[in-house]
Amino acid sequence: MFLGRYEHTIDEKGRISIPAKFREILKVKYDERLIITTMDGCLYAYPYQEWKEIEEKASNFEIIRPEDRHFMRIFFSGAMECGVDKLGRIILPPTHREYAGILKDVIFAGMLKRIEIWSKERFEERIIKPSLDASLGTSISEMASRLGI
Repeated sequence: MFLGRYEHTIDEKGRISIPAKFREILKVKYDERLIITTMDGCLYAYPYQEWKEIEEKASNFEIIRPEDRHFMRIFFSGAMECGVDKLGRIILPPTHREYAGILKDVIFAGMLKRIEIWSKERFEERIIKPSLDASLGTSISEMASRLGI
């Protein structure tokens, strides 16, 4: 499982080092290939095997509602395979960097079976600041309670 939050910097060629803990999980449990797609203002990075499970489930969906088609277009059309190089880096395509607002500082957030890749600024704006908002306290507490936390 991918857990934790790590800050890294992207270079001018769009290369970024995957956090060592995440690389170890990819190496031991998976095959070091990632499928990266655009979602929620950030990038979702799935190990190849996890992505194949999502594809399998999605291929069995009966897509009738326009919002379902819209989701499928966003999620699957933005997907690209990214291999990990010998130095533990991936290259984020320019279109993906633009979508996520990634210019320099990046946050990797472990989300169990996937990794989220955020621009540091957007992560602070959408995740950190709202977490400090008292009005969100109830919904966060409810979710924690549902998880038995």
